[in-house]
Amino acid sequence: MLIAVPREIREGEKRVALVPDIINKLTRLGFDVVIESGAGVSAQADDADYVSAGAKISQGEVLSSADAVLSVQPLTPAQMGKLKSGAVTISFLSPVNALDSIDAAASAGVTAFSLELVPRISRAQSMDALSSQALCAGYRAALVGAELSPRFFPMLMTAAGTVTPAQVLVLGAGVAGLQAMATARRLGAVVSAYDVRPASADEVRSMGATFIELELEALEGAGGYAREMSQDRAAKQQALLTPYIAKSHVVITTAAVPGRQAPRLMTSAMVDSMASGTIIIDLAAETGGNVEGSKPGEIVTSPKGVRIWGGKDVPSQLPFHASFLYSRNVVNLLTLMTVAAKDDTKVAFTINFEDEIINGAALTHGGSRRDAGGK
Repeated sequence: MLIAVPREIREGEKRVALVPDIINKLTRLGFDVVIESGAGVSAQADDADYVSAGAKISQGEVLSSADAVLSVQPLTPAQMGKLKSGAVTISFLSPVNALDSIDAAASAGVTAFSLELVPRISRAQSMDALSSQALCAGYRAALVGAELSPRFFPMLMTAAGTVTPAQVLVLGAGVAGLQAMATARRLGAVVSAYDVRPASADEVRSMGATFIELELEALEGAGGYAREMSQDRAAKQQALLTPYIAKSHVVITTAAVPGRQAPRLMTSAMVDSMASGTIIIDLAAETGGNVEGSKPGEIVTSPKGVRIWGGKDVPSQLPFHASFLYSRNVVNLLTLMTVAAKDDTKVAFTINFEDEIINGAALTHGGSRRDAGGK
């Protein structure tokens, strides 16, 4: 059976779905692997590296003969149309934003898996690409905040006087938020954090940050995510957070609700409460933004001199390790449905919808669409 990895064609996407050092796990199972020439260049994996690892390089399209196609971004409808019936695709196939690709996969008889829908259960942790890529985004957010800030992050004792540490506030204590806290702490900043889930307080403190407690109801959601809040609660939260935001030198926002628009954590009035020269990093800018006025891929300066960095393709800004982690997530999902070759038999796929991971992540199968989450 043939596994194919095409070049990513979305502008700004630098990751690759397979890196060379994991190819041998697939070839040992009996798969053949073909990589479109140049697919891994931005992730520091050239064609020679793939050949050395046991893959083949194709100078043309790799889709039509593939039994499984692995990518980061979803295949386009045109690409889906090139696949043979019964083929498998694995990618970040958003059930909200990639409807045309999902319809094309169903029409082509392709079984398409969405990594966003892998259940958040212990057995699926090694396949949780949302978490692995959020780790990269959180690390990058802290570095960008330090780079843009006109202040040192650490406290410094110098002959000319003492430099006080930067005050960094992180909103959201998921994987990205926790990594942002840890990185900011390593850089020497004084870090505080808030999350609508009080249960995250211990995780925040384990990063060396101070957890901000507001007298509001908890918003624990399914799968460890926060659930959406009412407008009234959002307004109360914003009012209570404003004093903490006003004294911060860098604010990093990471809040997200999968499959929905990002919650609005900071209004323009809250932005204006910050001092000129302070920095906001909005990791949710691509899904509507946690911060009013943020724009993905841009730095917006408020009338009072606060700079808002809107995240766009943030994990892709660390393509080497983002691809390293993503590759393992993809291969672990692929091998979950693999029957390895034995003796004269051939490697094959067994798509068992009684497995909650397979059932939850599959969006199309047998010429039809399936509801998100396998329902």
